[in-house]
Amino acid sequence: MKIEDLLNLTSGNIVSEPTVTAINSVTVYPSKVEEGDLFISDNSEDIATALANGAYAIVFSDSSIKITDSEVAWIEVKDIQKAAFKLIRYVLISREANFYLFTEHELSFLKMIVTQKSNMDILPDDWRKMFEKILNSRAKMFIGTDIELMKMIKPDVNVLNKEASCEIISDTLFKTTFKINDYIYQEKEITPFHVDFLQRVVEFCDLHHLPYDLDRVKYTKHFVPVFIDATLSVMNPSKSDKVAIFTDNLQDVYKAREYVRFNGAWVKTIVLTPPKTKVDGVDRPNWYQDIDEAREILKNAYFNYAFIYALDRSMLPTIKEEYSLF
Repeated sequence: MKIEDLLNLTSGNIVSEPTVTAINSVTVYPSKVEEGDLFISDNSEDIATALANGAYAIVFSDSSIKITDSEVAWIEVKDIQKAAFKLIRYVLISREANFYLFTEHELSFLKMIVTQKSNMDILPDDWRKMFEKILNSRAKMFIGTDIELMKMIKPDVNVLNKEASCEIISDTLFKTTFKINDYIYQEKEITPFHVDFLQRVVEFCDLHHLPYDLDRVKYTKHFVPVFIDATLSVMNPSKSDKVAIFTDNLQDVYKAREYVRFNGAWVKTIVLTPPKTKVDGVDRPNWYQDIDEAREILKNAYFNYAFIYALDRSMLPTIKEEYSLF
């Protein structure tokens, strides 16, 4: 690519008098720079490494960066991230690639049920890693969860069908029997308010002819119920009426508590969160400073279901034998 084309693409200003007129490739990692490449960074040490490796051009946005080699094309831009993704959009012109924006729940189910992921790449949320992934991939489909980054690549990025809804035959908070594509799946380990996420993913897989296996369905990392006793040891469900439910998002806490409110008025629930965390529908969550304080709250509080936000089941005592939920 010619330097003048690079300037037009990035809307940048050249602040040196380079002897080079074109670049070969581009990267955001100094260790990957080869002679003739463009390097994108605001880190002075990384830029020095890239120059030592033979970079012909530098794209940067930090005005305090010092020009150390005037023969190299130094291109200053307003926003280094946006400039990088303008280059990605240019690269994608010659590719027939589709981009899909998934929610975290949808992505969890996609990873869970798809049996063959060839020709599909899941994009990280870090913009540099995403940049390199797209640049060096031969995939025809890219899936990401960061809405801002995905829209930098495709302003009209595809999303899954929000109208896709699964038929639930029967359910508890912890197990659901549902019907998808005329087949009934009995008492799967999935909370009922996650089933529509699963249906969207199934519809997506059918549309793109991706092989999948719904027998793989189980709890996602977003909602993990564990039966416990008064000492927090994992119990056989038939011997305990206490459940610690670990979540990584507050929306699931709200949905689960609403489910309980309408379906099990006898159930006593508590919510544990880090300090100052606000939870819809909860006037006084139990705030914990650390894992030890969270353990003490669970040991001393009366509850049937404890929703624990921002911790995982590793906070429970380690035991030799664990039990399935039912």
